[in-house]
Amino acid sequence: MTTQDAGITFSNEEKAAIGQRIQRYFEDELGQEIGQFDAEFLLDFFAHEIGAFFYNRGLYDAQALLASRMETVAEAIYELEKETHGVR
Repeated sequence: MTTQDAGITFSNEEKAAIGQRIQRYFEDELGQEIGQFDAEFLLDFFAHEIGAFFYNRGLYDAQALLASRMETVAEAIYELEKETHGVR
């Protein structure tokens, strides 16, 4: 299973950059060196196993932002209403 199979697609440049970060993390935090292949394999694993949690969180955050912005739009539209002497 690859990141693409999980519905998450990264460009080659993105995969390389993420792989480098994983390698750096392993070296800095765990004192272990892993190769680029292993780092990308780990990325694929996490994308498949927990990627949906991050994706869904992003959707929830986007939905909350959109709801907030829609409130602002609704208020702006209400402010545009013309006086009709009590009749809506």
